[in-house]
Amino acid sequence: MSREKGKRGEREWARCCRDNGYDCRRTSQYCGQSGDASDVVGLPGIHQEVKRVERLDLYGAMLQAKRDAKRGEIPIVAHRKNDHRWVVIMDAEDWFTLYSAWEVEQ
Repeated sequence: MSREKGKRGEREWARCCRDNGYDCRRTSQYCGQSGDASDVVGLPGIHQEVKRVERLDLYGAMLQAKRDAKRGEIPIVAHRKNDHRWVVIMDAEDWFTLYSAWEVEQ
């Protein structure tokens, strides 16, 4: 049951990314079919860990994202619980890196 909910969450997050203009899709995670440990791919330079649970172990999820991220990727956790919008969780250091890059563009 929870595996199916996880798959649904990954599809929901990929759809959210597509709705915002990014061509993202759920990866095949079993037997190394994709060679990528991300739950969802399509945001270059970002490792996407997706959690669709009511109670999130925030630091555990971030540790998993950091462990699975390839060198040079920014690990994020995309999370949503029932009746709430998606949130993106990341280290403050990475957030400031992204914000600084955005600020230069302004």
